[in-house]
Amino acid sequence: MELGIGIGWRPEIADAVEALPGIDWVEAVAENICTGHLPDSLVRLRERGVTVVPHGVSLGLGGADRPDAGRLADLAARAELLSAPLVTEHIAFVRAGGPRTSSPGLEAGHLLPVPRTLDALDVLCENVRIAQDSLPVPLALENIAALISWPGEELTEGQFLAELVERTGVRLLIDVANLHTNHVNRGEDPATALDELPVEAIAYVHVAGGVEKDGVWHDTHAHPVTAPVLDVLAELRSRVDPPGVLLERDDDFPPAGELAGELDTIRATLDRSAAHMTRSAPGFRPTARTVASAPPDATRDRLAAAQNALLAALVAGGPAPQGFDRRRLGIQSRALAAKRAGVVAKLAPELPEILGAGYRDAFLAYATARPMSAGYRRDALDFAEELLIAGRPADDAARRRLTHWWQDRAGARPPRRTTRFVRAARAALTGR
Repeated sequence: MELGIGIGWRPEIADAVEALPGIDWVEAVAENICTGHLPDSLVRLRERGVTVVPHGVSLGLGGADRPDAGRLADLAARAELLSAPLVTEHIAFVRAGGPRTSSPGLEAGHLLPVPRTLDALDVLCENVRIAQDSLPVPLALENIAALISWPGEELTEGQFLAELVERTGVRLLIDVANLHTNHVNRGEDPATALDELPVEAIAYVHVAGGVEKDGVWHDTHAHPVTAPVLDVLAELRSRVDPPGVLLERDDDFPPAGELAGELDTIRATLDRSAAHMTRSAPGFRPTARTVASAPPDATRDRLAAAQNALLAALVAGGPAPQGFDRRRLGIQSRALAAKRAGVVAKLAPELPEILGAGYRDAFLAYATARPMSAGYRRDALDFAEELLIAGRPADDAARRRLTHWWQDRAGARPPRRTTRFVRAARAALTGR
């Protein structure tokens, strides 16, 4: 299906997206769409004939466990609600621990890289086949950006993606910004990756901005698209005419004129590169899925142990697993904590309002000791509860506001440490 030029739809720029000229389609984060009520902006776009593609972020198809049936059903429901021609997700793991490792479940709150090993590929392929069988439309998977590399990898990124397509018939969502990120952070040549992967399987392409700090590229989606990322887009376009190209922006949204200018630059890059196309890729025809037995439990157990050790090091103060770059692990750990603080501030804007300038430091101190286990909304409640149990904030009025906020949103859920919490709440509300 030809998609054309699109942009990531976000509530903060909904009006701007509707007004942008030449937008053929949009992509919306699947988990942010309520099946009972579509945002008015998406309704209007669909009425205009603009295609909407749901983009999932929480399946964790690269994880050791089989994909959760409930999450798959939710993604399927959003695809049907939007009459989407396909859905997309990521080649990543997002959680670890649990029964398979006899350890507490941990949530990364972020997309983490899958080791490019044959074991991990076997697990990923079965997980993808399960997802494909549960979805009403085709699935495409995105390559992710990474700050860290797994030791002992057996395949390059291009080889890994090519084998995944061959075994499952899945389509690809190639993010050229992520290829650039992996070039800076892991020394991987984007041109080599493009040469090795099956470009005819590309469903569409992501383009996004980032920033380099101290030799590390941060794929922020909050900065303008840079020339090196456009160069990777040109490399891709010289090999294939992708069915769709989409600009992503998730934060620090610029004026609509700047978004329009970035889209114009993307169009111009595609047009210039088309003249240098080196080969014409055949149209994508899904291959028959390779008949393969499910990986044995021992394979999933090995992957589970490795992913749990890595995630524990990143979010729970665990030791660095052997073979990982400790400096890069530290950078990734701080980035995950900062992302948690930012997402919680967006979901619960009352918290930074109540805590003022002290919000970020307070949350980062909390995040260091308390790994996320049940999503960002629960994280916000747990953070507030932690503060109140400790008798914080020091200002009586702020503490009363925080207590009321927690009570309004916690509902019937009891606090983790009931006696201490009740005493703290009583003191906050009575001033004693």
